[in-house]
Amino acid sequence: MEVKTTLAPGENGTKQLVKEYGEQLVCVRYRYDKKLGKRYKTVELIVDEQKWDPGIKFYPDRPVYIRIGYGEIELREKVKEAGGYWDVKKKACCVSNVWVMRMGLDKRIVID
Repeated sequence: MEVKTTLAPGENGTKQLVKEYGEQLVCVRYRYDKKLGKRYKTVELIVDEQKWDPGIKFYPDRPVYIRIGYGEIELREKVKEAGGYWDVKKKACCVSNVWVMRMGLDKRIVID
């Protein structure tokens, strides 16, 4: 089966389903079966909701990549002093995770 259309709640083709499922409705999909020549309308629903904390794992010895602006020369020098270097492929500076946390730069960490 091939999915050709995915609709968000409230778009044309979903209004009756929004009335039926309300806030539980995530999306509506139209699936096509070429062999049988049929179209199926499917819904994705939220059936359970719980609090969740993604809990980013902290590895002190692992290097991390941080963004540094072009004009932040002073910060760039501090990264170099800490043994950091510019990674051309990532377009970010690679430096020790511990150093980043100590300097309060964790908001600048680049996550792939």
